[in-house]
Amino acid sequence: MVRGKIEMKRIENATSRQVTFSKRRNGLLKKAFELSVLCDAQVSVIIFSQKGRLYEFSSSDMQDTIKRYHKHAKAGQTNKIEVEEYVEQLKHESTAMAKKIENLEASQRKLLGHGLDSCSVEELQEITGQLERSVRKIRERKAHLFAEQMEQLRAKERLLIEENAKLSEEFGAQPRQLLLQQQLSVEEKGAVSYWSQSSLSSEVETELFIGPPVTRC
Repeated sequence: MVRGKIEMKRIENATSRQVTFSKRRNGLLKKAFELSVLCDAQVSVIIFSQKGRLYEFSSSDMQDTIKRYHKHAKAGQTNKIEVEEYVEQLKHESTAMAKKIENLEASQRKLLGHGLDSCSVEELQEITGQLERSVRKIRERKAHLFAEQMEQLRAKERLLIEENAKLSEEFGAQPRQLLLQQQLSVEEKGAVSYWSQSSLSSEVETELFIGPPVTRC
């Protein structure tokens, strides 16, 4: 026969309640003993009946187990307090950070020119001063970047000039020699042509006559 599920509530009948207490008490003490033996655990069980009678089981000295329990319970309570304090601190920091972010967002909107209707003259003067300081810092940064870029360009220019000078030293002499040789060759050819023409002109027979012209047949 299958046992029905027992409803977990106080047994009203005193006799049934006493019988159930005896059975379950013995079963609980037996399970505690088995747990201590099988798992090599330090187990202690304290039971007080409804009439105040004490039943107990301990795998070691009961007082040592109680002292150990108080020690761990105290440490656990301390850790719990520390955790609660830490959580409270985090909440406080989170609230302060949210407020700071809200103030920064409001200040940013004002710097962008929004929400100025509620600002006083002093606040507007403070905003103006902040904008002027920001513009001054931006210009200083811009000038610094321009100076760095100019210095980089000058360094690059100096490097190109040095490389050009090296290339001129390595390859510049040979083209000049070739140019001089070509010029000399052209001059020599011109001289030869001139002397050739001169010699040819000296070999040509010229007929020059002094006196009145004579008719030739």
